[in-house]
Amino acid sequence: MARPSPRTAAVPVLVTAAALLMCSCSAGAGAEGGDQGKGKDKAAAKSGQRLTATLGTAEDSRGPAPAVEGARTGGTIRIANAHDYGHLDPQKVYAGESYSTSLLWGRQLTQYQVVDGKPKLVGDLATDTGQSSDGGRTWTYKLKDGIAWEDGEPITSEHVKYGIERTFAPGFELGPTYWPEWLTGSEDRTAAVEKYAGPEHGDLGAIETPDAKTIVFHFPQPQSDVPYMAAQSSSSPVRKDKDTGTGYDTRPFATGPYRIAAHKQNQSLTLERNPHWKPETDPIRHQYADRFEFTFGKKILNTAQEVLNGRGDGPATLSTQSEVPPELYAEARRDADKKDLLVAGSQGAYTSDLYIKNSRVTDPEVRKAIHYLFPREQARQVLGGPRLGDFATTLSSPAVVGWKKYDLYPVSPAGDVEKAKEHLARAKTKVDTLTYAYESDAPEKDRLAQVLVDAFAKAGIKLVTKPLEKAAFTNEVFRGPAPYDLWLSTNSVDWPTPSTLLPDSYHSKLDALANSIRYSNPEVDKELERIAGIGEAQQKADALIALEQTVMKDVPVVPFLYTSVTQFRGKNIGGAAIHPIYGSIAAADLYLKKS
Repeated sequence: MARPSPRTAAVPVLVTAAALLMCSCSAGAGAEGGDQGKGKDKAAAKSGQRLTATLGTAEDSRGPAPAVEGARTGGTIRIANAHDYGHLDPQKVYAGESYSTSLLWGRQLTQYQVVDGKPKLVGDLATDTGQSSDGGRTWTYKLKDGIAWEDGEPITSEHVKYGIERTFAPGFELGPTYWPEWLTGSEDRTAAVEKYAGPEHGDLGAIETPDAKTIVFHFPQPQSDVPYMAAQSSSSPVRKDKDTGTGYDTRPFATGPYRIAAHKQNQSLTLERNPHWKPETDPIRHQYADRFEFTFGKKILNTAQEVLNGRGDGPATLSTQSEVPPELYAEARRDADKKDLLVAGSQGAYTSDLYIKNSRVTDPEVRKAIHYLFPREQARQVLGGPRLGDFATTLSSPAVVGWKKYDLYPVSPAGDVEKAKEHLARAKTKVDTLTYAYESDAPEKDRLAQVLVDAFAKAGIKLVTKPLEKAAFTNEVFRGPAPYDLWLSTNSVDWPTPSTLLPDSYHSKLDALANSIRYSNPEVDKELERIAGIGEAQQKADALIALEQTVMKDVPVVPFLYTSVTQFRGKNIGGAAIHPIYGSIAAADLYLKKS
């Protein structure tokens, strides 16, 4: 989700304290503990490498998936998450951890194969990552032989087409909007559904299925990132005869190694082996465990204590949603046995920034002052410390293709009050009061608010804080004309190229849900429109990365962190590692060391 609001929604529920053609690195973001990798790859992770993904070949797209070292079959893995999934319907899933976990039962045209922590985009249901023609306006995919639904019926191109057509229908507004926009050449989803309103209204001519194994996409404009969009959950097939409408959101029909045996909303989710999944067709997933049993609603502190202390079901339990609670982290780091149960790594291409509503804070000199006032070091410390990530100076993450390091307005992590005062003195618009909104769901967020109040007061600015419930925060800050100037947000591009950052968040014509900070720069608009016509992936990525510095000269946001995560696993859980794209423990690689 490249828009600030949806991207925020896409962040895994992780923070308890608060293709890709080249490799980028950032210190301090490596993995530690658990089964994180072997030899050279593990050393690279510990040195702080933020891993990027390569684009795989047809040979890479063949199954089975490379075996996880030491893995064995059998037993039941227990996943204790604080909350049930908001959506299981693949066309509605729009969150990193949900993407990752849904790979247990769902497959897409393409997907990320991860070996020793290194991601590679390969064909999943498709034989490769796609073939383009007509300058990137036409993309063709061939489906593999032997791919089947949980009842044994073959997966066909019509099923893929129907799944994508559903993204146009009512009820799918909060899912990814790229298919509707790209296939109709529309500025936004609202305009797209005026041209085609979903499968109940007939056939979408922009998708052809000349036979059961072939699907052809026709786009009005060149689209270089179709292989990445094809990996999103919205690219999953759906069978019309199994489409139960709203009921599909609680029990989708399976194509992956597991199928849903039972789902009691907000209580439990049980997965069992899918007998019709064939490992020789799947280069991504494994079927090591016999079952997965999810429970929802238990406090994460209690779960973490059981897991780290090996009590009850703790040895066979983990959480894919939550991080180690702050109150347990220091002790776990000191205890060698508990430290081995920590699963840490870079949170994909996620970044955390201080957002500034540009339509309210209109003077760039004031925004520069905010940049210098923001006490990054103290803010990170009250939220959980260095484990949360490295200090950022760029809008995009080092995990994005073509990323280049820059620092347009260098400042100490402690901030620079005198520099801030200089910019305030130059401002044409005098400011003595600003507002800061935040989700009031954790005490550390209250502490952060006070840290910001104290920091801004040093420059003579009264910062009025507004704690909000999660639902109110989303509605008021992102969707409404809320009277808030600042908020902290963790976000990500929708896939690890720059194509879903500036075009879908920083064009002035975008609505408030997309361009929530209301950034507006005519020169940037013009360049984005030019870049939209580039059909070659590397050329487009280079142009967007170059444009990023032009945007950041305006200081529309204040970069804070390239985020990292630290989760936990039971001592009997093997294969636990942070997915380098989705930013949480990859469930598809898990196994029990003994059962």
